Amino acid sequence: MTRVTRFWLIRHAPVVGLHGVIHDIDAPADVGDTAALSRLRSLLPKTHVAISSPARRACDTADALGLVAALEPAFGEQDFGRWTGRTHEDIRRDSEAAYDDFWRAPATNRPPEGECFVEQIARVRGGIAALPAGDVIVVAHAGTIRAALAVALEMPPDRALRFVIDPLSLTRLDRLDNGWRVVAVNRI
Repeated sequence: MTRVTRFWLIRHAPVVGLHGVIHDIDAPADVGDTAALSRLRSLLPKTHVAISSPARRACDTADALGLVAALEPAFGEQDFGRWTGRTHEDIRRDSEAAYDDFWRAPATNRPPEGECFVEQIARVRGGIAALPAGDVIVVAHAGTIRAALAVALEMPPDRALRFVIDPLSLTRLDRLDNGWRVVAVNRI
């Protein structure tokens, strides 16, 4: 008998606040686009397990979708350490060399006191391994979804960073006994 887990990966709604900021865990989501939320809700399975990143923006989105989601740190955003809460412009102005070095190899470089994307992939891999068969909805972040794609496609981390994952988009992955199937990426 084949055990299938169908992952319904949703990127959270846009963040309320300044553009270009590396947001912290308490940044809220703008869940005012009721038409987009309704369309997304109509795509989701009725019977499911729901998981959310512990970040407020993901929890706000899960609530707006009517999901009763368990919080799972494995699906949290990449930790940007001391850069969290700051704009890219301010970080680059204050530490241009460190900022530029990071972006030369963002998959393996680590922000000061943060984690690299490779570490996020390992965290997401562990979270995925712990999930049951069936339909699992995960409300998370662009980086988290890219990490899941890296796991499913067994692709190098730097290539996984090339995926565009828009707010309120759906990415569908199926974990089968013998591998993975990609159903949709960044479906709006």
